[in-house]
Amino acid sequence: MTSALGVYAQALAAPASGEAVARLRDGTLRSLAVGRWVAGADVVDEHALARLDGPVLDVGCGPGRHLHALARRGVFGLGVDLCPAAVALARGRGANVIVGSIFGEVPHAGRWASALLLDGNIGIGGRPARLLGRVVALLAPGGAILVELAAPETDTVETLARIETASMVSDWFAWAEVSAASIGELADRVGVRVSDVWSDRGRWFALVVAP
Repeated sequence: MTSALGVYAQALAAPASGEAVARLRDGTLRSLAVGRWVAGADVVDEHALARLDGPVLDVGCGPGRHLHALARRGVFGLGVDLCPAAVALARGRGANVIVGSIFGEVPHAGRWASALLLDGNIGIGGRPARLLGRVVALLAPGGAILVELAAPETDTVETLARIETASMVSDWFAWAEVSAASIGELADRVGVRVSDVWSDRGRWFALVVAP
């Protein structure tokens, strides 16, 4: 087995070399949109980002397409990601990114106007309530979190997952999926408010507002 970060880095380096998938512990497969992640922000991303005020904290920023899109709008953003390869790609785009965990030290804690949990990153760590609570603690009062969700007909699960490519399989890591139908319940557990839930070209989002 190879570390999940290692397999992820390989997929980012050669997005056209073959399909990368995430396999959940029950065998369910989820296609990983690596080609979209390494490309520029698309129209769906742009529509969602337009709802946010800066400065913006991008949690699990990957190759930095959202940070690059924000910079084009004149909005300051900082990305946090555990994968050095992803951080290198993001910095190559001119993004401000640090290697690290969202549960570790994050600059300007308590002063971020907005945060991103896109591309399924509400699943980081396998405990969405803990992650959402941590991100809320980093926001300024009344700050907003843009969360990308699974479709409402999908179950909310806290599980294990691994990344698989044509040539590599990662070790298992804690992961979660949150259905658009469950975001209100999750927000209530954390003590935040859902201001909107919407779908755009098959992707689902919610805007969550901190106290």
